[in-house]
Amino acid sequence: MDRFQNILLVGCGNMAGAMLDGWLAGGIPASCFTVVDPYRKAVPEGVTLLRELPEERFDAIMLGVKPQGLDDLAPSLAPLVGAETVLFSILAGVEFDSLAARFPEAGAVVRIMPNLAAAIGKSPIALDSRGLDDQGRGAVTALMQPLGTPEWLAGEELFDAVTALAGCGPAFVYRFIDSLAAGATALGLDAGQSQRLAIAMVEGAAQLAAGQATAQPPVSPGELADKVASPGGSTRAGMNVLDADHALAKVIAAAMEASRDRNAEMAAEARKA
Repeated sequence: MDRFQNILLVGCGNMAGAMLDGWLAGGIPASCFTVVDPYRKAVPEGVTLLRELPEERFDAIMLGVKPQGLDDLAPSLAPLVGAETVLFSILAGVEFDSLAARFPEAGAVVRIMPNLAAAIGKSPIALDSRGLDDQGRGAVTALMQPLGTPEWLAGEELFDAVTALAGCGPAFVYRFIDSLAAGATALGLDAGQSQRLAIAMVEGAAQLAAGQATAQPPVSPGELADKVASPGGSTRAGMNVLDADHALAKVIAAAMEASRDRNAEMAAEARKA
């Protein structure tokens, strides 16, 4: 964290805002952050909020605008991005080459794929960089640690896949929770009670899976599912429906492929811009 004492967030919508909340909850001083956002009404106490770009330089600048807004922003932001600046990007589908074309003087560029659980320190944080040495990567890892679990990818080509998993995945989980609650309601439970029980069940199951994954030897979620499902029991009866012709696996695979492909399309659009 010592390397990043002065961080500018350009755009602070849902995702960048969640990261800011996570950093502050993790103990990073609010004075380290400046937000430029013409629409945000307020920021946490101690964080500087600006409506226009400042003139000074920063240790790190994070792009938190929508990918479609990058070309409008880049000409005015580029003069702030110098050799001493690490440029962070959470823009889905915007590749290193596209960023380098718009910010050629950046000392280093880091692509980040978090999700909204960054606000509570529970997000997977996929990372890749261009222009950082091992020490620089270590500093980035330390900065991301309060947000969840930083994972460095083996190459930029994996970002489309990790976006489908870590970025889009929470929405798929929320749909699954909603479906569980709806199923229970259809069986006679009160709708509100169904939702509360479904959320509590998924929270506990996820925590148990996380603990078992770090056990010696580790236990996979698939193995846990089989442990819960006794032969001939009620769980196994339901699992048989999900497992028939790999029904659940096929639906999830199709959803992730669609998300990956759309991310690749956005990358192609950014390259053409």
